[in-house]
Amino acid sequence: MKLLVLDVVGLRGKDLAHAPSLRALGERGFGAPLRTVFPAVTCTVQASFLTGRLPREHGVVANGWYFRDLAQVWLWRQANGLVQGEKLYETAKARDPRFTCAKLFWWFNMYADVAWSVTPRPEYHANGLKKPGLYSEPPDLQAALQSDLGPFPLFQFWGPGAGIASTRWIADAALEVIRRHDPTLCMVYLPHLDYDHQRFGPDDPRSVAQVSALDAEAGRLIDAARARGAEVMALAEYGIERVELAIPINRVLHEKGFLRVQETGHGQLLDCGACRAFAVADHQCAHVYVKDARDLAAVKALLEAQTGVERVLDRAGQQALGIDHERSGELVCVAAKGAWFAYHYWLDEARRPDFATTVDIHRKPGYDPTELFVDPALRFPKLRVAKNLARKLLGFRYLMDVIGTDPSIVRGSHGRIFEEADAGPVFLCSDRRDAADFVDATDVARRILALL
Repeated sequence: MKLLVLDVVGLRGKDLAHAPSLRALGERGFGAPLRTVFPAVTCTVQASFLTGRLPREHGVVANGWYFRDLAQVWLWRQANGLVQGEKLYETAKARDPRFTCAKLFWWFNMYADVAWSVTPRPEYHANGLKKPGLYSEPPDLQAALQSDLGPFPLFQFWGPGAGIASTRWIADAALEVIRRHDPTLCMVYLPHLDYDHQRFGPDDPRSVAQVSALDAEAGRLIDAARARGAEVMALAEYGIERVELAIPINRVLHEKGFLRVQETGHGQLLDCGACRAFAVADHQCAHVYVKDARDLAAVKALLEAQTGVERVLDRAGQQALGIDHERSGELVCVAAKGAWFAYHYWLDEARRPDFATTVDIHRKPGYDPTELFVDPALRFPKLRVAKNLARKLLGFRYLMDVIGTDPSIVRGSHGRIFEEADAGPVFLCSDRRDAADFVDATDVARRILALL
């Protein structure tokens, strides 16, 4: 049996009212709320989809974490080996050597044991230029796709310009891979619904309109798969809820002397190895790394007293949520409904690091959704962008410093486990034989293998 699996990021049960193609998929087969894992963030949930395991087993405790041996925070790493445990495509290949898999834009794509993979890989040139790029297996696959479809729209995949263009390009690429190679399993990541849900909140009219736009792209893939006799599965990693409060968790730790910074010529840098305690903020979850066990009680009490913090989990509390892994912080904070954690750690805006006002997902020691906005405080933002682009095109070094540092503009977030089922993620499948009232994220791998 052939199978298409669509990861439709941020799709909630209530969104299906505006998604006729996806809704019809569930009506032909079955649909159910998906019970996700904590933290309900991209890398963690995808690792659970791939392995059928909890974070305590696969080790992907967030979209990034503190690498203690390096004394550095790394987010958005792509190496498949970071996911501990056997992945479903490895199991499928062991069962049937004829099995083939195309893994398109899912995370942990680099060096995955699949026949075809494509993932974003920006080019960082020695002169400071950042250009769109892709990584693929085989290496010539990305070149062939970009020759046929045009360059991958990286700056519409993330940043202030993020929108439907990236999802449409990925859908086109998936259709091309299916046409050329006809894989047994085709896994496709469709990202853009996530963007406006975070910018404006998931129930804002601008966000609702994007559900229909996303559904049109998913519909093209569903139709192509069904025409080839393949089954289709569509699922989301998490739901997104409206938020009003950004919790400056690192500033709280900084003010109390637990967090250390280095003074440099381009602003203050978080000095992780010297900190008594600091947080890797990731949506509605924050891993707090505490160097000395004697500080644990004081740090825990400090954070529990902060408005918007629902729980502070020690190792025993982490065990209850399946996140007690050596990569986790000594403490893990969970945001209350309507709140999320901002990464900002400096206390003086004049000493912020230069990357704070840019789209830079690898140097920021935490997730920064303000990268989805051009700084509303800029008087002539388009002129500033045009000037920076001109410098780029002329080959000069440039700083695309158009991002604000006020996290209060963000209106949607995720990570905590939502109380309302229709506000959480959804699972849809064209085959109704394994229908259920709920589907667990840790059962997705089994379901994929069963359909294959």
